[in-house]
Amino acid sequence: MTGEEYLQQEEDNAPAQDPAGGKSEERTSDIWLYILHADECDRKKCTALKMTRFGKARLLDGRQRFRPGILLLDPFVPRMLAPPDAPIALRKGLLALDCSWNFTSPRGFRAFLGKGRAEGRCLPYLLAANPTKFGQPLKLSTLEACAAALIILGRRKQGEELLGLYSWGPRFLELNREPLEEYESAQNEDQVREISRAYTD
Repeated sequence: MTGEEYLQQEEDNAPAQDPAGGKSEERTSDIWLYILHADECDRKKCTALKMTRFGKARLLDGRQRFRPGILLLDPFVPRMLAPPDAPIALRKGLLALDCSWNFTSPRGFRAFLGKGRAEGRCLPYLLAANPTKFGQPLKLSTLEACAAALIILGRRKQGEELLGLYSWGPRFLELNREPLEEYESAQNEDQVREISRAYTD
């Protein structure tokens, strides 16, 4: 079965599965990660491609459609990621678009996604620890964004394992220890937004 056939046959309420094939497996702990790659970066330094090489995420090519209703990390939408989004991520998975911050725009971001239907969420205030954008707010690498999302969604161990792919990964946790702890303890999106605003005011 191809990845495209797998993604098309999934029902909206089915638990996320490994697109490599096989029988349905409910994910009670890990959240499946999917990557759409815009090929705008240095592939040798790309955190998203390293995630796929180490089996931490699945790379979707242009012929594959992502699951309808999948949770999408989108910096241009108003809705903010919060712990109550975890059930969506567990059922549908988490999708990240890897593209350059130098070229991305709301129109370009959505054009790359095509007609696929996804539940977009932006991340709250966090600082980048990657060498390219170190210390810059919200300029996270794809790996940092996915790891932060996992932690907010209650999958801290999975997020920390993802950050472990790089020597600077633990630094991300150090820089964002307090906000991440507050975000993952929040009860709803409004609380996450209030916490995020407190770090930007």
